Amino acid sequence: MEFSLMTLGSASARPTSSRFPSAHSLTVGGRLFLIDCGEGCQMQMARFKVPFSRLDNIFISHLHGDHVFGLFGLISTLDMTGRLSPLHIYAPDGMKELLDSISEHFGQVKYEIVLHTVRCKEPVTVAEFKNLEIRAFPLRHRIETYGYLFREKEPALNVMKSAVTAHKLSLEEIGTLKRGEDVIRTLSDGTRTVLKCEDLAYRPFEPRSFAYCSDTAPFPKLQEWIKGTDLIYHEATYASDLRALSRTTSHSTSEDAAKVALSAGAKKLVLGHFSSRYRSLDLLLDEARKIFPETFLAQEGMIFDIPEKTSPKKFL
Repeated sequence: MEFSLMTLGSASARPTSSRFPSAHSLTVGGRLFLIDCGEGCQMQMARFKVPFSRLDNIFISHLHGDHVFGLFGLISTLDMTGRLSPLHIYAPDGMKELLDSISEHFGQVKYEIVLHTVRCKEPVTVAEFKNLEIRAFPLRHRIETYGYLFREKEPALNVMKSAVTAHKLSLEEIGTLKRGEDVIRTLSDGTRTVLKCEDLAYRPFEPRSFAYCSDTAPFPKLQEWIKGTDLIYHEATYASDLRALSRTTSHSTSEDAAKVALSAGAKKLVLGHFSSRYRSLDLLLDEARKIFPETFLAQEGMIFDIPEKTSPKKFL
């Protein structure tokens, strides 16, 4: 099953000729999620063939313009394409007023916009689907800001086909093993035999995860909340020589982002939200890779895949 991130915009507050404001699409299986919606987002979606028709959920980190200005045009375009299915938007308090202004000045769209207000001081589940759970967690920025953790749910256990045949397992016994329980059989002489679940069942794959850490100053709890994540997107507005400025503006440096990934035990780090002062991003990449070698730059149109992970053990 596909689990991949595409960058649509990698700039910070001021875009450049080659970098759009923050926007990313995440595909999990056949489901498409939009994370932040900076100016020009719909143009980037069209450019990189991100299907509008599959977009049902938008997650907004905070209400600074470079993360929401694209929402107004996108909502309008979805209406003009004949959309009728609901659009779910997850965002901090204040989004209702922005959505109301769209209706007031540009008219009501023909589809329902379902607003889910995000508010938490610790990680909390904000959305749940058949195979996926999405948790929000607070970040440390100048206004109310949230990151999002997308994590596959634990898959049900599979029973080895060879075990079904060898032990002549009944449907009831197969169900017991799939629940992670041992099968206990009582023989005709009254003795009992136990078929161990750990010997006969296995986890088909390891759940994958992606953490989106938008505008934030560093703080210790962040790496705890995203521990063990496969892929982290973390803002890196500045290089380390501008650390003082990053603290004043409640942002992070590339070194800060790398330290979060290292402490969290992540597999891969993607840097983004770059200041327009940098024509070349080599400095930010080099600084981060000295701390966390598996660091990459978010670039418009680039896709970062999280491959399926088969379980290293028969049973977990």
